[in-house]
Amino acid sequence: MLRNEIGRLRLVGILEGISFLLLLGVAMPLKYIWDFPLAVRMVGMAHGLLFLLYCLALLLAWLEAKWPLKRAALLFVASLIPFGPFLIHPSLRRDEKNLPKRPTPP
Repeated sequence: MLRNEIGRLRLVGILEGISFLLLLGVAMPLKYIWDFPLAVRMVGMAHGLLFLLYCLALLLAWLEAKWPLKRAALLFVASLIPFGPFLIHPSLRRDEKNLPKRPTPP
């Protein structure tokens, strides 16, 4: 999974998607129902860093795979939607399998 830019994008996408769901499903209720704002601060910071890392991984994968701008934009929008990174994961797996193999250095 970590052998190329698309594999790294898949991994970061999964982590970012999990952090987004934790933010919405755990930290936000803790803040607004049980008056515990620290949860949003902690999970929100982790999610923000993972989102930035996702954007960087998307840029690098876009350059490596030479996707059209429309494809890269779709992957970006998917990161803004709950469960979006999980929905695009199978298509990224296919893209990763279709990448030409890099020659290994001697």
